[in-house]
Amino acid sequence: MPRRLSLLPALLCVPLAAADTGLLLEPTVVSGSRSEAAGFDLPFSVDSLDRRQISEGQPGINASEVLQRVPGLVVQNRQNYAQDLQISSRGFGSRATFGVRGIKLIADGIPASTPDGQGQAATFDLDTAERIEVLRGPMATLYGSNAGGVIQLFSRDGEGPPKLSAGTAFGSDGLRKERLSAEGGTGRVGFIVDSSRLDTDGYRDHSAARREQNFAKLSLEPDDDSRLALIYSDLNQQSDDPLGLSWDAYRADPRSVAPVALQFDTRKSIDHRQLGLNYERHIGDARLQATLYAGTRRVVQYQSIPSAPQAAPGHSGGVIDFDRELHGGSLRWLQPVDALPGEFEWVIGLDYDVSEDDRQGYENFVGSQLGVKGRLRRDEIDTVTSLDPYIQANWRLGDWTLQAGLRHNRVEAEVDDHFLANGDDSGSRAYRKNTPAIGVMYAFTPELHGYVSAGKGFETPTMTELAYSPGTGGFNLGLDPSTSTQYEIGLKARLGEGTRLNAALFQIRTDDELVVASAQGGRTTYQNAARTLRQGFELGIDSQWNEHWSTSLAYTRLDATYDDDFVSNGRAVEKGNHLPGVPGTALYGELAWRPRDGIASAIEGLYRSKVYVEDSNQARAAPGYAVFNWRTRLEQNLGNWTFGQTLRIDNLFDRDYIGSVIVADGNGRYYEPAPGRNWYAGADIAYHF
Repeated sequence: MPRRLSLLPALLCVPLAAADTGLLLEPTVVSGSRSEAAGFDLPFSVDSLDRRQISEGQPGINASEVLQRVPGLVVQNRQNYAQDLQISSRGFGSRATFGVRGIKLIADGIPASTPDGQGQAATFDLDTAERIEVLRGPMATLYGSNAGGVIQLFSRDGEGPPKLSAGTAFGSDGLRKERLSAEGGTGRVGFIVDSSRLDTDGYRDHSAARREQNFAKLSLEPDDDSRLALIYSDLNQQSDDPLGLSWDAYRADPRSVAPVALQFDTRKSIDHRQLGLNYERHIGDARLQATLYAGTRRVVQYQSIPSAPQAAPGHSGGVIDFDRELHGGSLRWLQPVDALPGEFEWVIGLDYDVSEDDRQGYENFVGSQLGVKGRLRRDEIDTVTSLDPYIQANWRLGDWTLQAGLRHNRVEAEVDDHFLANGDDSGSRAYRKNTPAIGVMYAFTPELHGYVSAGKGFETPTMTELAYSPGTGGFNLGLDPSTSTQYEIGLKARLGEGTRLNAALFQIRTDDELVVASAQGGRTTYQNAARTLRQGFELGIDSQWNEHWSTSLAYTRLDATYDDDFVSNGRAVEKGNHLPGVPGTALYGELAWRPRDGIASAIEGLYRSKVYVEDSNQARAAPGYAVFNWRTRLEQNLGNWTFGQTLRIDNLFDRDYIGSVIVADGNGRYYEPAPGRNWYAGADIAYHF
């Protein structure tokens, strides 16, 4: 019988483990408990996305392709590679104007977020992903500060006879992607090497990008009791930045670009390299797990700040230029205890992470020439360090399951100012907080489980938010972390042989919420000015109706409001105003059809309600929208060869809508338009030795 294969992102054919069994009702996860367990048996909200969901009919370019099917998450593709995806989890992270903030990103045990909570989803290599786990709610706080949610990617190990794969893809707006890979494994050794290149002109004017990614993994089993993995990844990206649009500019031409983006040739380049090591050893019934990593990141970004504001003595210019060195590791001991009834395991661990930026700022003009590197205006070393011990207990006793843990968070931010012409802005601030969390589950029947969980959260300011003090410039030593208290109650059910249901109600109260104090002259300052209340409901239903048809649904209702009056950017914000960047309702649905081996097709639907763009709720909200997408995948096997074709059409009905917003933009350019009808087509080939 020919071996059945399915397309991975960017056209790699791989074995589809779940295809023969249909819906996997009890996916195994490690997020939350830190030990392998069925997600159905854990007292918190956690989802696992398998290889087929990540890859089948997907371009494999952005994590938004697959994460939108997780309730509680709002993932928006900005159509701007210079600023990355916009991701929020139950409202955490919705304020991020670039990258991912307030959500812990992890790839193969290695943080993709810096200790201050700023992360880049672009570093995720979807082409080699085995699964993605998404943890939400109180138990996420056991992953440290700035963990309003946790998104973990796990790459696959090389297995089986060696295989070579190649693919090419084309799409709307000049999109093109090429990919080449090799993988295999025998006995105690496995390998995978993957390289890809993406080019696009971008949907909007001045939004072209080129992205090159490389990934390599060597998996070893030195003996029966240990496993070792060496992982290398790099990302090299150059992208134009079209900035946001005002409402009038969007209505006139969604593809347009702010004129200042062209005047200053706004753009960004990233060169990221990272090497990591994972080691696990069984010592009796216990396990020792260790991770070490180190890397570098070079970023140069040209902004559109006008020349006049840069004349201020404390201004840092319109060009960001930094070299980052990052390193760290984790050590964890998992110990079963047979002396207690039931199944008891305690986990004790220590996480250590350091990010050091050699950061310069330059004027973005020389005389009348704009968009070039001018005089030095900032020169400093920014260092963020975290050292967090934690302890957890996992206990299953009859129909009861208990998960509890305590983490001591210590995050220190330090600035060593070398540019003394405008005074010494050096300073440091240490943040400390104990964050407990607990979850209890009861099995009413083998097919119906209910749980409650609660925890404390801790969110420090990022170095970007600490960079300026209101009115004076310099390091904002007075900025405090926000703290949250979270509660969750949920049900997990298996309905018949082919349906899984997860439902959760949650409430989050936050003190000292970080909000914008002012945004002018290219400089944004922040303040602790508000309490917030977030209440919501999540529902996820996955069904395999028969061997040919399956459906998925993810629904989120979130009411996120301020609990205090305050002033932001010169505007009064009243108690009861909605948090910006958070849709009240989000819905994803999918109907998939697999009539026989080698054919798969699906219709996807996505709905988002309106989104406020700033704290006063006075500026025009981005309207709600609904879009539909279609995808299909064909495969043919001929001896040792496998051929595949993919076709995807997004926004089938050519809807005109705002895909994401830039919260509290000081220039009123809040809106980032999404493409109209667009397509993607690819072909791939694989040879099995």
